Amino acid sequence: MESAHNDFLTQYKAISAKLKKRFLRKPNIAEASAQFAKLAKDLENRECPHYAAFCCLAVARCERSDGNAIFESQNLLHAARLFLEAEQLNHELLCPSYSEHLQAALSAYGDCVKVYLDSQQHALAAALLLEVGQSLKQLGRISQAISYFIRAAELHRSCALDYLNDLKEISDCRIRLGDYDGALTVLTEMQVIAEKRGVKENGERIGAFTSILNNVEISRILLLLLLKPPEFKLRPEHAKLLEQYSDIDRDPVDYIEDDLYLLLQSLMIAVKERDESALLHLERDLWPRLTPLQNDILSKILAQYRDYSVSLPYK
Repeated sequence: MESAHNDFLTQYKAISAKLKKRFLRKPNIAEASAQFAKLAKDLENRECPHYAAFCCLAVARCERSDGNAIFESQNLLHAARLFLEAEQLNHELLCPSYSEHLQAALSAYGDCVKVYLDSQQHALAAALLLEVGQSLKQLGRISQAISYFIRAAELHRSCALDYLNDLKEISDCRIRLGDYDGALTVLTEMQVIAEKRGVKENGERIGAFTSILNNVEISRILLLLLLKPPEFKLRPEHAKLLEQYSDIDRDPVDYIEDDLYLLLQSLMIAVKERDESALLHLERDLWPRLTPLQNDILSKILAQYRDYSVSLPYK
């Protein structure tokens, strides 16, 4: 690695020297760009991703000097992914670090997003922000990921499905962080949008929105049962949802299967009655029907009513 480091520095400095302005002589930017790109490729093949990334950044600077936004963004993105690869390797090997590769990756991603936005390529910018958010989630940096999902959502406001998917990422992150009230607020916004935008002119629901409504409603019910907000703090839309599942005479909603709807009604009643035995049986029946995050919320609800020493055979 030390020889690779020295070799990299020598070649990098030699190419950089060609970019210095000399009297009556313009630097050959295209030649330097090609040489940086070749050095980056060689370093990638030698499994030195962070060194290769520095060369990609140098290529991006050369392309910016020539006003080539397409190649500039391509090399910024390549550099960002190489820095991220180096960070993920350190993370997997549990190597001590100051997350310098991650910071370099985020900086390159940010520069690339700016190029896309300046070029009015908002869809590409949003996709890149989502990529960063997902990478941060994988590294366990959930709170840091939220800001990228929020920025992606702002760019996706005109496209309902993309916007809803971004909001789902935000709500999932908030649940993982234990910000249940914040997650409930985001999920409620999702419910309103899906109800408004997910219906055809003939009144039929659109399939993709039906799936979203199903997932959102289940999560909202579970969060309300976990938070148990007092009546004076209960928002009207939340009170309406609790009434829907508390009243056994109400017709079920059309985007949740009847048997699951009845299980959620039973859960609502069991929580109200503090019926530990019923809650344990309902946990067994609900478990395979819920997402991992929803099951986590359900476990926290049941923890309020039973001793954790009870072990269940199906878990």
